[in-house]
Amino acid sequence: MTLSIPALLIEPPLPRVLRPFLESAAQLGLRCALAIPFYRSGMTKWDAFLSLSDSADALFTDEFKLHILGAQYPFPAPHLMAFASGLMEVLLPILLVFGLGTRLAALGLLGMTAIIQLTEPDAWANFHLIWAAAALAIFLHGPGKISLDALLAKMLGGTRS
Repeated sequence: MTLSIPALLIEPPLPRVLRPFLESAAQLGLRCALAIPFYRSGMTKWDAFLSLSDSADALFTDEFKLHILGAQYPFPAPHLMAFASGLMEVLLPILLVFGLGTRLAALGLLGMTAIIQLTEPDAWANFHLIWAAAALAIFLHGPGKISLDALLAKMLGGTRS
């Protein structure tokens, strides 16, 4: 005997017109939720336009270490890593929120999450797992219809979003 659960209990009935909008709104919300912590972190690394703060530089030079196979290693090229980190933590979230180059921005933030995990391995359950899952979902499902990517695809005759 098979237990049958009505589809109504599992999936809420949504009008066909409303469902695509709600899905795209959810994708926009997911993009914003991933972008906010990275953008805030990135903004703390700058004193002025393209002027990296001394504290950000010191973090990568003296404080941050890569935890690999039970050992700690200093970051290679710490000044370059601090600059690249600060730049990507501002640029990628902006692209993500506007939905421009969304999949590439999500992939970049997924890579940054992996590096952050190697730097702060104890924060996996509270932060990194959520960031990685969000970035992966955005990468796989795209930005949705509320995005510049979708607008560009529509203008260029494509249908992917």
